[in-house]
Amino acid sequence: MALYITEECTYCGACEPECPVTAISAGDDIYVIDANTCNECAGLDEQACVAVCPAECIVQG
Repeated sequence: MALYITEECTYCGACEPECPVTAISAGDDIYVIDANTCNECAGLDEQACVAVCPAECIVQG
């Protein structure tokens, strides 16, 4: 299962550089997560993008 960025995304860009597998990229209006690449930060203590998202808009997909 991968994470998903909702429409509440403010397009701040905080999440993109935090992704250890580079699954996050800028979409037209919000950032998007490539579900085929995202591994939900397997092996880490927390999901890196979720930890830095000020809008709390990254959820289970």
